Order: sequence, then structure tokens, then C-alpha cells
Amino acid sequence: MATPTPPHPDPRWERLRRGPDIRRALREGTHHARGRVVLYVLPGRATRVAFVCGRRVGGAVVRNRARRLMREAWRGLAPGIQGGFDIVLMARPGIVGARGADVAGDLRGALRDARLIP
Repeated sequence: MATPTPPHPDPRWERLRRGPDIRRALREGTHHARGRVVLYVLPGRATRVAFVCGRRVGGAVVRNRARRLMREAWRGLAPGIQGGFDIVLMARPGIVGARGADVAGDLRGALRDARLIP
């Protein structure tokens, strides 16, 4: 018997998981680049987010760390977002060696540029 899936840690947002949904947000959404991250925003029903990191950033270990940094920065800023959006956070090569506070500052700036937070 399968074990039940634990509830999502924050009910205000969920993960954007399907490839076609992510590609649609990248293609049709507005983008806001800030330092180490690029934010793609597409209006939607609920707030869903994906964390993307390409091979230009580095090897698998480096890409996984970059995604962890972006997820942690997102957790701190997500409660301030009102409305529904499909959001894709993409790491840039400058994220290599960055600290969590640096990534959070870049993400905060991108979210302000997109007018998602005050």
C-alpha cells in the first residue's frame, strides 16, 4: 500500500511541474532579470512556481545547489505575493558560489520589478 503524500509545506503556492506549462511560462511570460536569477511571470489561477537551472551554470552538484538556494529564497518571499501566477525562476551562471542572502536579494528585486511584491 502506498504511503500518503504529506501536505505541502505552504498552501499558498505549489510547484509548477509539467514541462509544457514551464515552456509556456518561458515563452509567453514577462521576464525580469536581476543579478543571479531571471524571473518569468505568467498570470494564472493559482500561484505555481518552477526552479530551473541549465547546464551552463555547472555540473549536477552546482545546479542542485542553485535550485536549493532559489527555493529557500522563494520560501521567504512567497507569502507576500497576492493573486495567481505561473512563475519560473531560472538560475544564471553568476549564482555559482553565491550565498542565500545574495540570491534572496536578487529574487526580491526581480519580484519588485514584476510588481508582485511592494
